[in-house]
Amino acid sequence: MFLLQPRFILPVAAAFGFVGLAFYAVSDGSASLDSALVMLFRDPANPSLPIGPAWFREMMRDLTALGSFIGLGIATVIAMLTLRLCGHRTLAFGLVLNILAAVVASTLLKIGIGRERPDIVEHAALTFTASFPSGHAFLAAVVLLSIASFAGIAARRADIARLCLWVAWTLIIAIGVSRIYLGVHWPSDVLGGWCLGVAWSSLATFLIGGLAARTEASLSGVAGGAKSS
Repeated sequence: MFLLQPRFILPVAAAFGFVGLAFYAVSDGSASLDSALVMLFRDPANPSLPIGPAWFREMMRDLTALGSFIGLGIATVIAMLTLRLCGHRTLAFGLVLNILAAVVASTLLKIGIGRERPDIVEHAALTFTASFPSGHAFLAAVVLLSIASFAGIAARRADIARLCLWVAWTLIIAIGVSRIYLGVHWPSDVLGGWCLGVAWSSLATFLIGGLAARTEASLSGVAGGAKSS
């Protein structure tokens, strides 16, 4: 049955997970578990410093930049242009609209929930918005999973789809962990962003991918009719 397939169960579970974490964030903005997990990434002798040498801290700042508006925006433009040049117009424009909608949703959720950033450690990166959900984690999941899924649809090859998803998930996890490491997010912020990103990108892939398939089938039918006449 379709309802028992992982492609359905995972996004639904992720959506429920996000709702639960949102209630958690509203009810207790700095719970002990979140605080303890943040402190795992801090030097016990000097909690103002993240663990590891200076080059590692710089690497984590570089990783977190991949999930910024600039980093994800560049990835989106490259993917959109590639899809468009390969003739997948619906996927290309659907990708852009999907990501713009996710940016708006992220902003509204942050304003609506209004969770404070962690204040138990010094931030190792600048922040300008509320804490839940992590915009880096949410938007990285939406952008990278959508690109991976759309690339798999366009290529029509399972091996390419798997490779794109593995790369996407590696970057998504690295970006999310970097936000906790730098002290700018509670772990539940990142987990909530991941959950919402999985649910969002899954729904977008289902809707936009289905629309693209119908559009291409219609165009193929028109082209086939023209040739036969």
